[in-house]
Amino acid sequence: MSFQEQLAARQAEVEGWLQQAFQPRADIRFNGLLEAMRYSLLAGGKRLRPVLVLEFCRCCGGDVEAALPVACAVEMLHTYSLIHDDLPCMDNDDLRRGKPTNHKVYGECTAVLAGDALQAEAFRTILTSSLPADRRAACAAALAEAAGTDGICGGQFLDMAEEEKNSTDSELTDLQARKTGSLLMAACRMGVLAAGGTPAQERAAAAYGMAVGAAFQIRDDMLDELASEAELGKPIGSDKAQGKTTFMTLYGAEKCAALVKEYTDAAVSAVSGLQNPDFLQTLALSLADRTH
Repeated sequence: MSFQEQLAARQAEVEGWLQQAFQPRADIRFNGLLEAMRYSLLAGGKRLRPVLVLEFCRCCGGDVEAALPVACAVEMLHTYSLIHDDLPCMDNDDLRRGKPTNHKVYGECTAVLAGDALQAEAFRTILTSSLPADRRAACAAALAEAAGTDGICGGQFLDMAEEEKNSTDSELTDLQARKTGSLLMAACRMGVLAAGGTPAQERAAAAYGMAVGAAFQIRDDMLDELASEAELGKPIGSDKAQGKTTFMTLYGAEKCAALVKEYTDAAVSAVSGLQNPDFLQTLALSLADRTH
């Protein structure tokens, strides 16, 4: 199979599992909450994070089918972060993946609860999976680290605190390593942990995730200025309008492009010692050239 066919197959595995999650039932009164959760969870996207879980599990000789709930749990947590990121008290965005944001459809209160529920259900999904208990615990700990003060929440706080502030390159790199990079790194590590991989494999996964996360965010900042709203499926120029420092405002397009290549090359190198790393390496290269 070509890389695109392999990627589509992995995305289909994830999509099939997610389609079964949080389906409304006649015997419960909170179907409106489930509907809001499913609205954002099934709104599309690249499914990059769960694909990384599955592929690192596969490269480390693990049971990919048993790791599928863990992979989908990462997508649940990612979706929660997007719902909350779009809220009026945060970035106040009206569009996500080409559709109205969750709070625009269901109201702010339900959107907050949908995000809260998705975060909690992510951990329940991991902890009730069929993986051995020690692997479930390790995966849950890795996800909690990425979600908490050292990860998404800390990064989002810094993002809000630094509006209208001229951040330095080190401050911006730290912010984005928490807000964006932490969950990508966790997804890579969780694939290894789900497989019962070695410390060396986990270090390689962490290095790959860190490099891909950095390249991903810089490319995001480039697209926010250079792409169209139709291509991105969300408003463009929102960070600039809010007075936030981005990699584009710090470096400009030419240096940003060079940094994306540098980080992508580091990601490719990080997994060169793994078994059959071709898919992961091609994935990193494809993300560097993405247009949405």
